[in-house]
Amino acid sequence: MKLRRALSVSAATAALLPVAVAAAPAAQAAPAPEIPTCYDLDTAYGQYHNNTFVGRAFGIPKSIVLGPQWTTYTATLTNASAKELKSFQLTAKLGSYVYNEGERDLSPYGDLQYWDTAQHAWKTLRQADGNARGTLPGPKTLKPRESVHVQLRFRVSENLPMDQTYDAFTGITGTFVDRYRNMDCTASGDASGGFSPRKG
Repeated sequence: MKLRRALSVSAATAALLPVAVAAAPAAQAAPAPEIPTCYDLDTAYGQYHNNTFVGRAFGIPKSIVLGPQWTTYTATLTNASAKELKSFQLTAKLGSYVYNEGERDLSPYGDLQYWDTAQHAWKTLRQADGNARGTLPGPKTLKPRESVHVQLRFRVSENLPMDQTYDAFTGITGTFVDRYRNMDCTASGDASGGFSPRKG
């Protein structure tokens, strides 16, 4: 199902109906403060539990053909907690897990774009190191039962070497500042899906 409102906040209703918001450009977003993750503060393994988000991604196929064709999908993160999330930041990524020495990440061979509702245009996400990921414009807070929706598209170049198996993925991550053991710390949640690249 294609959503025309790619970046929106949903009202707290059972259907989570989208309500458009004016998003500031990603370039104006303030960088997140350098504070530890809540898992870093967890002295007893498994004590910190983050059940804040419900994440869903729609439209990511199990496999894609390498080449110029775009695959469009929608990702949604819902604040399922009873608290308002502060210093909320949204990022998107395209890549693959690297399990063994000598394996490569497919991210530099891919393109990832999001639909900018303010400018009605696709915007490319690319870091300085060449990886297909970056910060998305979005709300700075997320109230209980509110959602953020993002429409994205991706592709992977035919130049990707197929001498290994790729456990690839794409999606969004929501990060916020939580309070744990009387300290501020960051926690996050994902809405993503996995796929396998293949030659046409």
